[in-house]
Amino acid sequence: MSAKSVTLTRSLASLLAGLALTSAASALPSCIEAQRKVDEANALRFQARQEARLGNHDRVCDTLDEVGDRYDDARDAFERCGEGVVAIDLRSELRGLRIAKKINRCD
Repeated sequence: MSAKSVTLTRSLASLLAGLALTSAASALPSCIEAQRKVDEANALRFQARQEARLGNHDRVCDTLDEVGDRYDDARDAFERCGEGVVAIDLRSELRGLRIAKKINRCD
């Protein structure tokens, strides 16, 4: 290989690496937001269990509705950052949430 082609190859590799890093960096905030929404949903589920132990039925249902909203937001954010597989995994969490609503007669 000539020095010219080596330089061209290195330049092309640098450009591609830069593009990959730029797209990964732009996706990162969406992924962080998605994880934050999942963490919020988990905290709210814990809160709903505590409310159920106290017998506050109305508050349990309101909290479970908030959990559903957080999961929906998380699913959308994971899809935006390219983590569609994680978004699909959230479907099982949403099924569990529907079961919890049914058990607590929230529908």
